[in-house]
Amino acid sequence: MNDRTEALAEKIAARLIARKETVAVAEGSAGGLISAALLAVPGASAYFVSGAVVYTGAARGVLAGITLDEMKSLGIRPASEPYATLLARRMRERLETTWGLAEAGAAGPTGNRYGDPAGHTCIAVAGPSERAATLRTGSSDRRNNMQAFAVRALEIFAEQLG
Repeated sequence: MNDRTEALAEKIAARLIARKETVAVAEGSAGGLISAALLAVPGASAYFVSGAVVYTGAARGVLAGITLDEMKSLGIRPASEPYATLLARRMRERLETTWGLAEAGAAGPTGNRYGDPAGHTCIAVAGPSERAATLRTGSSDRRNNMQAFAVRALEIFAEQLG
């Protein structure tokens, strides 16, 4: 974690604790860095319900209850804003939290099988308000991309919290 990640996580934690709100996280190409940042703040048990690295279709089905057939029927493909939104909503619903935060993309060094380049991710927040965004770093550096994905997810979540 870097100073920016820690500062964002502390800001988010303070807001969630003050409001008595909770979050569940589902991340793919960030590899657990979003959850790690939120859990590193003392008092995380007051707001952090669960985090999952949803890295494969099998994990998506078991952890989020999202099947490939459901995605096809909705016209959703992985690593897209609609997919990240569905994942955030589903985690929120299944874990009965105030907020769901999801990320899905391609960390690198190559793109994913859906045609997205390395450095592409989609992030979504679902809760009292919703937002989805795409980040493209233009880099194939896996570790730097993972960190960038986590920072951007935390930034978006902090913005939604107001």
